[in-house]
Amino acid sequence: MPWSESDAKRHTKSARTPKQRRQWAHVSNAILRRTGDEARAIRGANAVVSRGERAHYGLESARR
Repeated sequence: MPWSESDAKRHTKSARTPKQRRQWAHVSNAILRRTGDEARAIRGANAVVSRGERAHYGLESARR
């Protein structure tokens, strides 16, 4: 199931601004399409938004 910006509020406290909520939805949907795993998609989107990164949708490559 694809997520929208409004779903970000339910899954993370880090997405405080509309821009962060859009990013959360975009990242979670991208990871979901790639992996098919909803839990991984949510965790990945939470990690990207909380770190304030520009989003590498594969979490392995997003590490600093």
